[in-house]
Amino acid sequence: MPDSVRPRRRRLLAVAVLALALYVVLRAAGLFGGDDDGDDTPPPARASASAPTPSASDTRPSPAAAAGPSYDPARYAAQVRTRARQAGVSAQLLMAILYNEAYKPHDPAFERAWQKYKPDAAFGIANMHRAAFDEVKQGRDFAGRSWDELPDDRDLAIEAEAWYLHDLAAQLPAGRSAAYTRDDLLALGYNTGAGNMLAFARGATPGSQARSYLDRLHANWTKAEQAVGTD
Repeated sequence: MPDSVRPRRRRLLAVAVLALALYVVLRAAGLFGGDDDGDDTPPPARASASAPTPSASDTRPSPAAAAGPSYDPARYAAQVRTRARQAGVSAQLLMAILYNEAYKPHDPAFERAWQKYKPDAAFGIANMHRAAFDEVKQGRDFAGRSWDELPDDRDLAIEAEAWYLHDLAAQLPAGRSAAYTRDDLLALGYNTGAGNMLAFARGATPGSQARSYLDRLHANWTKAEQAVGTD
């Protein structure tokens, strides 16, 4: 076998082993499967930004814990404050969503290995899908950037998250159900899509996964405030 072929095969083998290991971890944690969260809510009119997260009541080990120490979103408080101010959204909400999305490993090599196995996986610390990123970057300062850059550029991930929330906020109706706050609805929109967000604003009841996402947001709310300060 030519010497030039061996390194490439070794790299492919390493990626395959890493993807298989992540599959086993996600399977054990009950997180493997499609990105359809099984909610009994209407389908989103546009792509949601993030994948469904595990249930708040799930006591099984998370893939982040199994893969090693997870990062702390509070390390990016300065970027969160800056991007939130530019997009005109709440820094506390931005940070709370980052905490919600910290349930899975965010090492760039790990994310890319998993994406080779599951091409529709989300990228970056804000767990953003390609369709959502390509939609939100239109006409923005980062219009020339690629979704593939999200694992390596955490500020870009935060910037895209902030503007996605900005776009969701622009769609909220003036008159809406009192069951959820504005921030609740925006977080639900981030996780389930604009169509579902509008349904919740009209009084629809979120399904179990969306409810779990909201519960996690509330659990992370104080921690997010401590990280960024009051906005």
